[in-house]
Amino acid sequence: MTSTTRPSTNPLTVTAEPGSHSIAMTREFDAPPALVLRAWTDPALVAQWLGPRGYEMIVETYDAEHGGCYRYIHRDDQGNAFAFRGVFHGTPSVEHGIVQTFEWEGAPGEVSLDRLRLEDLGGRTRLHAISVFPSVATRDAMIEHGMEHGVREGYERLDEVLATLTDAEAVA
Repeated sequence: MTSTTRPSTNPLTVTAEPGSHSIAMTREFDAPPALVLRAWTDPALVAQWLGPRGYEMIVETYDAEHGGCYRYIHRDDQGNAFAFRGVFHGTPSVEHGIVQTFEWEGAPGEVSLDRLRLEDLGGRTRLHAISVFPSVATRDAMIEHGMEHGVREGYERLDEVLATLTDAEAVA
């Protein structure tokens, strides 16, 4: 399955090959890699963009360092809560990207390993993300539960956050 959505001038491409354990995503942002990294690692900024619109975002912990963990909750307008958690592996950086585990607490033990790479396009960034799941069934369940919708809207919200930041606020 490959789909491209065009809600903005920066489309999201999601690829999930039949029989594969992985999902690959690519998206460009109109900001340099250091700003994209900051928005991805600063808990106050993460709370502003991660996930679909209309959900309250509660960041319980978010320590974007080697061995640091995170846990956040999305709450919809009907009061349903969806909690996620994981661990960072290596310290996130522009050069090495971000490596983390990801677990939706609604499916305990079904942990994916996610790697994000930031490609410098000269003042813009191309994000390459890959999530590897423990089984094809787990990967397919994430797709069926609306993962692409949440990622697409989150990235649109990330565009909005990035537009408010200056180069001076970038992570070195």
